[in-house]
Amino acid sequence: MNDKLIQTVSPKYAMAVMLPPKPYVPSQFTLSLKLWHALLLIAICLFFTGFGVAETDGQAASPFTLLVKWMPLLLSGFIFNLVISFLAMALGTVVGMMLGLGQLSLMPAVRPTSWFVTQFFRNAPWLVLLFFAMYLLPFKLDLGFVVVPLPDWFKAIVGLSLPVMANVSEIVRGAVRSLPSGQWEAAESLGYTRQQTMWLVILPQCVKRMLPPWMNLYSILTMATVLASIVGVGEVMTLAGRALAAEGGRPDLLIPFYSFVLLLFYIYCYPIGRWTRYLERKFLVVT
Repeated sequence: MNDKLIQTVSPKYAMAVMLPPKPYVPSQFTLSLKLWHALLLIAICLFFTGFGVAETDGQAASPFTLLVKWMPLLLSGFIFNLVISFLAMALGTVVGMMLGLGQLSLMPAVRPTSWFVTQFFRNAPWLVLLFFAMYLLPFKLDLGFVVVPLPDWFKAIVGLSLPVMANVSEIVRGAVRSLPSGQWEAAESLGYTRQQTMWLVILPQCVKRMLPPWMNLYSILTMATVLASIVGVGEVMTLAGRALAAEGGRPDLLIPFYSFVLLLFYIYCYPIGRWTRYLERKFLVVT
């Protein structure tokens, strides 16, 4: 009976293999941003800038002139946002990978502890974690032989890396769990230990599956770096507020300045989102 069943089953279904991805068929109701959306955003910024010019009495500098004047400062603040996002993502990824592997550990003390830490920081508001790091971390760290100051931007990086750590932990756990169990059984049949199987067989296959959600998480983190302005870190939103205060708090400057900040994040994050969708289609796994 068993021999007959084996003969009737195609070898394609008898082996644990990864099927090729299905061709991507865009949905009729899928909404996606196009290039003309960016052009429309720029047109809106220019419209409100011109509206602000019409409100001036002719003696004050126009909003466009002041925006050009403060543009180098705003760009430097935006670069600082990117630095914060890079460092927070790197720190959160390293710690999150260790935490994710801890969730897969067979040690009874490590597994529940890693799960609790992951769920705690994953379900906490990012702003609360930022305040947590900003006000609970010391202003300086005395090592006995040297005193290391902890500036606000460093605390912001630590605060933003906490939710990143928790989400990366779940990404690692989900990617490892998504692999078929035949990978573990095949490595075991070759005499691999659990550690060798994890580092030489499982994790290399998980990179493709982890990359799209990891990039999506980085895009979200980049947009969340403006939260650091609430705690006084000198990033682009803080500098925009200082520039507006230096110009006397003119209300006609609000829309041009903050529209420019919005445009900077759009230009940076939108290609990341498009690339993420491309990778999702490329590495689509059919089960």
